[in-house]
Amino acid sequence: MLKDPKDRTYHHGDLRRALLAAAEAELAEKGVEGFTLRGCAKRAGVSHAAPAHHFKDAAALLTALAAEGFTRFITAMEKRRDAETTPRRRLIGCGLGYLDFARANPALFGLMFSSKRPDHDDPELGKVARRSFSVLTEAVCAVSGADPLVDRSAMLDAMTTWSVVHGLAHLSLAGQFHVAVGVDPDESYAAIIGRALPEVDA
Repeated sequence: MLKDPKDRTYHHGDLRRALLAAAEAELAEKGVEGFTLRGCAKRAGVSHAAPAHHFKDAAALLTALAAEGFTRFITAMEKRRDAETTPRRRLIGCGLGYLDFARANPALFGLMFSSKRPDHDDPELGKVARRSFSVLTEAVCAVSGADPLVDRSAMLDAMTTWSVVHGLAHLSLAGQFHVAVGVDPDESYAAIIGRALPEVDA
């Protein structure tokens, strides 16, 4: 999570970053329905007019926050992926990183994938969202040897894996996914993700 602007001082050059931090805190506390630009300005300790220097309205701020979220989402997937050595385990690692991010940032995850308030046609948001999906498709390609962008079967593998991981994220956030006492949740998640993967390993 971005550091709450109330926890530090900043100069004018940090205003955009401070507003993004305030927006994330506001979103986590009030949800997307209660999110306002005025509330973010107050939380950041600036005038109600100050956000207009960077964001024309609440939707623009939420769009920038969603893009920031996707950047961190990519980092979470790549971190888990890069800790593994085989193509199959690296793809499972992407899935575990996906879950790590969702569980650590439920409000932001919801904004990115379930809210209509961000402008999903925004070029920067679109670019980073597509990049996040390519982390998954590239990992599928490494397992199956086929590029999901040109091979229909490989794309179905990617979509199946995505559906399983995204479903697990929502079940986990809703408190509907439970593992046996004494079992590492990651082991259960990895086993479920593994069942969705192509059988061929590179």
